[in-house]
Amino acid sequence: MSEYDFKKIEISLDQIVGALERLSPPPSQYPSFENHDAFVWNTAPDHLKPVIQVSRVELDLLVGIDRARDILLENTLKFSEGLSANNALLWGARGMGKSSLIKAVHQKIIDQGKSLKIVELQREDLASVSRLLDILRTSSQRFLLFCDDLSFSHDDQHYKSLKAVLDGGLEGRPENVLFYATSNRRHLMPRDMIENEKSSSINPSEAVEEKVSLSDRFGLWLGFHPCTQDEYLEMIARYCKAYELSLDFDFIKAQAIEWQATRGARSGRVAWQFFVDLAAKTNTNIDN
Repeated sequence: MSEYDFKKIEISLDQIVGALERLSPPPSQYPSFENHDAFVWNTAPDHLKPVIQVSRVELDLLVGIDRARDILLENTLKFSEGLSANNALLWGARGMGKSSLIKAVHQKIIDQGKSLKIVELQREDLASVSRLLDILRTSSQRFLLFCDDLSFSHDDQHYKSLKAVLDGGLEGRPENVLFYATSNRRHLMPRDMIENEKSSSINPSEAVEEKVSLSDRFGLWLGFHPCTQDEYLEMIARYCKAYELSLDFDFIKAQAIEWQATRGARSGRVAWQFFVDLAAKTNTNIDN
């Protein structure tokens, strides 16, 4: 083979290498944890995206969840100080401030001068959680891993990945990582699916134990229940005060009750939606 042929082969190999490099995802880049307090975990490729401004509600504006607020705040504060703390499952009624409470508690800790990072993990990305934990465990920072609206169907295998966060397997959960999740379901799977598996399995108890017991792995269970009308109106009153919206509250009350009637329910979310509409009508700027 001539020198010319070797040169052609070398050029072809260089072209192949270049093409493969273009096809492969770029190496993961992890931001400096020192510069941001909040991140979102994304995959394909794996990377932590900093969140410049977290969408949140002030802790003092959350009404009707005082017990859950106090317990979660104390648990999170202990963790931020390097003490032992429990993973927490916030479950119950929709729109009653489960995810808002987690974000508000995190901000409260930051406002107290503590160092605590929050990382949001989507349920669909639970399969990648071991890779995320490998990144977080190497850092000197402390992390609150947050998964919103967590639930599983009967054929969903993501719950097995969640055990890596709650139990940690052989390596154990990193001591600098705490896991908080919200769910509308106490047992993270629909009750009818639990009953169906019990009735159709040869060994009913074993069929559902693995999934149902997943909730038991959370040290804290904090329940959220539908608010009363007085709590609903108090939420709106606090929003009005916080954003300096001065209107006759008897007028606001009548409008708020009508608003909830059209929604067929009342909750913290419905109260906020009413206030957003009220602020727009009165030309009140509520953007942070």
